[in-house]
Amino acid sequence: MIWDPNNRGMTLRLTAIQAAAPKLEMEIQSIAAGGPDDLAGALTAAAKKPPDALIVLSPIYAAYRNEIVNFTTKTRVPLIFDTKGLASEPGALLSYGVDLAVLFRRAAGYVDKILKGAKPGDLPIEQPTKFELVINLKTARALGLTIPQSLLLRADDVIE
Repeated sequence: MIWDPNNRGMTLRLTAIQAAAPKLEMEIQSIAAGGPDDLAGALTAAAKKPPDALIVLSPIYAAYRNEIVNFTTKTRVPLIFDTKGLASEPGALLSYGVDLAVLFRRAAGYVDKILKGAKPGDLPIEQPTKFELVINLKTARALGLTIPQSLLLRADDVIE
């Protein structure tokens, strides 16, 4: 999993994923990307013994798209994303997360209320309630992977 140690939100997500991994009989290797040099060195080291998959949080992908795509293309490591919209990116096998467009629309509603005089502290805190699974079968086929039918049936969207 690539994460930014300077981003408190990503640190919390990494901690949650590391806590869940043993229950799922998974091993998580974290790649800290505090800057381009950190990421380049970590990806070079990871290429020597590529992981089974690479979890990339959307802000990291936005910042280091080319480096990540180059790594996954060379190593044939599938990408897993945390937001719906990235499932069609090169090398993406799946995404599970929220639709950022929905969150931005909700945020616009808050901005509207604040501009009309509402006090930010009086507005309720909202959490996303809909998480979507998107599976990219084009990537699965290119990597020689078979996605179980049971998982395909649970998917909110399947990219053919």
